[in-house]
Amino acid sequence: MSMKKWGELSSDESIAKTIEALKANGIDAMVVANGEEAKKKVLELLPKGAEVMNMSSVTIDTLGLAKEINESGKFDSVKNKLSKMDRKTQKLEMQRIGAAPQYALGSVHAVTEDGKVIIASNTGSQLPAYAYGSSHVIWVVGAQKITKNVDEGTRRVYEYVLPLESKRANKAYNITTGSFVSKMLIINKERLPGRLTLILVKEKLGF
Repeated sequence: MSMKKWGELSSDESIAKTIEALKANGIDAMVVANGEEAKKKVLELLPKGAEVMNMSSVTIDTLGLAKEINESGKFDSVKNKLSKMDRKTQKLEMQRIGAAPQYALGSVHAVTEDGKVIIASNTGSQLPAYAYGSSHVIWVVGAQKITKNVDEGTRRVYEYVLPLESKRANKAYNITTGSFVSKMLIINKERLPGRLTLILVKEKLGF
């Protein structure tokens, strides 16, 4: 499957199938038409004053949600809290705070038609919150990220996402080594009702 294929929006039929499967697997799932609607929905789901950590995400940055969380004063920003701490002397405390924010906001790298979610990471910093630590997780996901199953989703990560993320990382951090898939989380099912929410957007967002 080519790079272009991995970046194409999925059909309405595929989107509907994915939403149904996610719900069957305990993940609250919904569809919105565009990024503007997605941003509005996220802000509706986040209570004023809630502790929120926006994970590293091109999607969240593109929608202006990172700025909203960290600069509006409406939320208790975990990233702002972490930025004031000393990594040398408070590393363990920083890890604990980052692993279990009340709300975790981010995106994923693939979502499958049978209702599975795949998140790849270099450091693994966002994975504890997604897997268990956060009371509430909200993902905003462009419909180009839908794949048939986990095998295709994994291929999407390595064949499409990783090269694009490496290019972004090289430019952002002034490096030449690119990124790496050090760790990968696959969520097959959520056992706590209402903990995971996935907003699927009929628009290409992130990669």
